[in-house]
Amino acid sequence: MNTRLPHGSIPILSSEKIDVRYVAKLARIALTDDEVERFGTQLADLLTHVDALAQLDIASVSATAQVIESRNVLRDDLPRPGLDRDVVLAQAPASQGGFFRVPRIIAVKGEAS
Repeated sequence: MNTRLPHGSIPILSSEKIDVRYVAKLARIALTDDEVERFGTQLADLLTHVDALAQLDIASVSATAQVIESRNVLRDDLPRPGLDRDVVLAQAPASQGGFFRVPRIIAVKGEAS
């Protein structure tokens, strides 16, 4: 049986062909009977919408990665006054030699952790 589709065509999916319980099992999600029914209905609605989109003539639409222009917003990098070191360190739980003192997170070879 040849299951190949013509180049550029999109297969029509139906919710009857998709087993909601099986997909939930693959995703390791436990569903109640009510959830299976509700998600099955939602899936059918989604696939109907996707099918409608697949029917649109998009031959004249150019390919795009995003719908709005992507650009970096930059500002001038101007020096500004910072906070006073002594004031900031005075509010820190611990400081040493003009720096913040924090708990060690990387073990030093030969030391017990």
